[in-house]
Amino acid sequence: MEKITKKVYLKWYEDMLFWRKFEDKLAAVYIQQKVRGFLHLYNGQEAVLAGALHAMDLTKDRMITAYRNHVQPIGMGVDPKRVMAELFGKVTGTSKGMGGSMHIFNKEHRFYGGHGIVGGQIPLGAGLAFADRYFKRDSVTLCYMGDGAVRQGSFHETFNLAMLWQLPVVFICENNGYAMGTSVARTSHSTEIWKLGLGYEMPCGPVDGMDPVTVAEEMSKAIERARSGGGPTFLEMKTYRYRGHSMSDAQHYRTKEEVEEYKKIDPITQVLEVIKEKGYASDEEIKEIDDRVKERVKECEKFAEESEFPPVQQLYDMVYEQEDYPFLQHKL
Repeated sequence: MEKITKKVYLKWYEDMLFWRKFEDKLAAVYIQQKVRGFLHLYNGQEAVLAGALHAMDLTKDRMITAYRNHVQPIGMGVDPKRVMAELFGKVTGTSKGMGGSMHIFNKEHRFYGGHGIVGGQIPLGAGLAFADRYFKRDSVTLCYMGDGAVRQGSFHETFNLAMLWQLPVVFICENNGYAMGTSVARTSHSTEIWKLGLGYEMPCGPVDGMDPVTVAEEMSKAIERARSGGGPTFLEMKTYRYRGHSMSDAQHYRTKEEVEEYKKIDPITQVLEVIKEKGYASDEEIKEIDDRVKERVKECEKFAEESEFPPVQQLYDMVYEQEDYPFLQHKL
C-alpha cells in the first residue's frame, strides 16, 4: 500500500469535507424541491470511501454500490458538477438526468452504480469480477452493500459462486447500524455481520469504518489478495450515518444523544486532529481548504441550476435500438 503521508492526510481532509458539504447542499436543495424522489446521504461514512480509494488502482479497479451513491463516483474521478446535475434531473448529468439520486453511473471512471434494488448490486459486482477473470485482466471490483442487504438470498448465492470461482472481488458491508430504521440486533441472531463469510470459508473480518487509515490497510490486503488470484474477501465496515436512511426518515428508532456520541469519532475530525498534531497545515492553510471546498460546492450548485432539463424526445432516445424496427428515430 502507498505510504500514508502528509499529502494523503491533506487530500483525505479536503475530499471528505467536500463530500460532506456536497451532501449537505443536496439536503438543502431537496427541501426546496429542486431534487425529487428519495435522497440517501453519506454523512458520517466518508472514511470508508477515503480509505478504499487510497488502496485502489483507479486506472483499472471498479466500484459498484447501492443507492447511497453520490460521493463514490466523485472519488473515482467523475466531475461533481455532473453528479449534482444528475440529481437535479438535468441533461448535463451523468445519465442525462434520467438516473437521478439512486442511479449514478459512469463507465468511463469504472463506477457501475447506484442500484435501487436492495442487494441487487451484489451479483452484478461478482459479474464484473467474473469478466476480469475470464478476460485475464488484473482489475479488482469493490462491491458495497448495506447491513440490510445481507439478508437477501442473492448475497449468499453470490458468495458461494465467488468462492467457487475465486473471483477478484472485495465485498464490503457498510454497517451503519440500521437497515433503513431497524437495527441489526432486531433482524439477526448474530450481530457480527462479517462472520457470514465464514460459512463460505471466505477471508473476512470487522473494520473500524470511522478511521480511513484502518480502512486503507484492510482494503489494501483484500485488494492485493484478489489481484494476485487469492479470491474474494468480505469486510464489515462498522460505521455510522448521521442523517436518516433517506430525507423522509423521521428517525424515531434512535436518540439524538446516540448520534452526538458517534460524532465524537467523526472521520473528518479524526483526520483534522492528526493534521494539527503533526503540523501538516497551519490554521490559515486549513481555512484555505475550507474556503476552497465551499466554493466548489457553490460551483456544482450553479452548474446544476443553470443546466437545462432534458427534452421530451430523450425519452424515446434512451432505449435500445433495434435494426428491424425503424419506427422510432433515435438521435443518441
